[in-house]
Amino acid sequence: MTNERFERGWEKLMEVDGEGGARVVESLKNIAPDLARYVVEFAFGDIYSREGLSLKERQLITISSLLTQGGCEPQLTVHLNAALNVGLTPGEIVEGILHCIPYTGFPRVLNAMLTAKSVFQERGILAAES
Repeated sequence: MTNERFERGWEKLMEVDGEGGARVVESLKNIAPDLARYVVEFAFGDIYSREGLSLKERQLITISSLLTQGGCEPQLTVHLNAALNVGLTPGEIVEGILHCIPYTGFPRVLNAMLTAKSVFQERGILAAES
């Protein structure tokens, strides 16, 4: 069942995450379809669709939040790709991750940086590119 919130959220999800977002939603359909709907309607239909922050700013915040939690590398991978999709450069992403060292510590920043390195490699780009 689709509604205005779902449609708005799906459009925003495709704009930000593209196929990565579609894969996440699809992976939930057989086990937790309500969770898939919440991701689309709430996270992207309500939160990501708000005014006040650019998609680049939202992705930097999302990356920071995921890396400070730790153990979120699969979600971090999706959002690192999303950050590149919305126009953040690898250099900006690296700088955003580095900025978290004094607030969350080296282990989580190292994990996030290695995840970013993997995403950059998969996309055939170097972190030094900006």
